[in-house]
Amino acid sequence: MAENDKKPKLNIELPEEVAAGTYSNLAVITHSPTEFVTDFIQIMPGVPKAKVRSRVIMTPQHAKRLMKALIENVKRYESQHGTISEVSGPEAAMPMNFGGPQGEA
Repeated sequence: MAENDKKPKLNIELPEEVAAGTYSNLAVITHSPTEFVTDFIQIMPGVPKAKVRSRVIMTPQHAKRLMKALIENVKRYESQHGTISEVSGPEAAMPMNFGGPQGEA
């Protein structure tokens, strides 16, 4: 491969205040013809009010790329650590009356 054929490297900066991450146990996804909006929410047991901790807005094309990347990464995870079990029954029900936007997807 010639020197000119190499892909340029992307330098990604991870600020310290972002590096710790944000915990979320619910994601509400809404969309329009031009964008997908994902609100990452933290619900605490016994607390009637939930808080959006982070909002990510992306184009439909990037949303689809994210979906494919998540599918691939879940497959890799399960091949290394075993099947991720899905919660079923009454404990699987998430309270949806917390006042946020209703998901369409």
